[in-house]
Amino acid sequence: MSGDGRIAGSDEVGRSLPAVRRLSRRHLPAVLAFLAVVLLWEGFTRVFRVESFILSKPSEILASFIETGGTIWAAGMRTLFEAAGGFVIGTTLAVLTSLTAARWAGFREGVLPLAIALNATPIAALAPIFNNWFGLTNPFSKMGVVAVVVYFPVMINTTRGLIEVDPSEVELMRSIAATPAQVMRRIQVPNALPYFFASIKVAGALSLIAAIIAEYFGGPQNVLGQYIVNRAQLFQFPDAWAAILVASIIGVVFYLLILIAERTLMPWHVSLRTEE
Repeated sequence: MSGDGRIAGSDEVGRSLPAVRRLSRRHLPAVLAFLAVVLLWEGFTRVFRVESFILSKPSEILASFIETGGTIWAAGMRTLFEAAGGFVIGTTLAVLTSLTAARWAGFREGVLPLAIALNATPIAALAPIFNNWFGLTNPFSKMGVVAVVVYFPVMINTTRGLIEVDPSEVELMRSIAATPAQVMRRIQVPNALPYFFASIKVAGALSLIAAIIAEYFGGPQNVLGQYIVNRAQLFQFPDAWAAILVASIIGVVFYLLILIAERTLMPWHVSLRTEE
């Protein structure tokens, strides 16, 4: 107890209350919207007697999720391994390419138009090619598809962040005889971090989508893509929806991990400071 009679720790509790209120105001609308959609979905399918093969009820999906949880979570972890592996490979190659493109203008002018053109290549065209290269059962066949899908948005946006710097800042660094590596480290990289994190937030979701779609074209049966296809072919649509729910949960967790990394590596950015 403090000298004025207050219980020790009450100040900390008092300071934490505004933070709790801010979190409530920020996330409560999303939670309420989600619950409203689920209730409307359930009500619509019951009132109009919609068949399960057309649109399964949320209650049926939840029941299947509980009943087959062990199987679909195991499949989800294998798909996550493919997605995460491809995400790391694609992001690493993208960052290396961006650093090179920012350093040499000739390389940048030759690579960026090609990257923009290849970015339009559909996943359905890539998956059979990588299956042929690496084999149907090799996880690298799926990682390769994910890496290509992730590579282009990360490379293009990171390169933009590295080159779109304030010229006066670059001139200031050069006036004090800074080397190109010092300019890169102190000016270009901090400027590119917001672009980089914005791109990998999108790439994180794309990586899971690309892995699941690549799995449709063959390979091991104990992955989400094949599980969804097999259950749909057997008209077990609540099971297929339950697998989609697992994929959604994994995607949200993946996104939250990227947010944590963003707040850890760039707490100084104005977009993060204004939320406090």
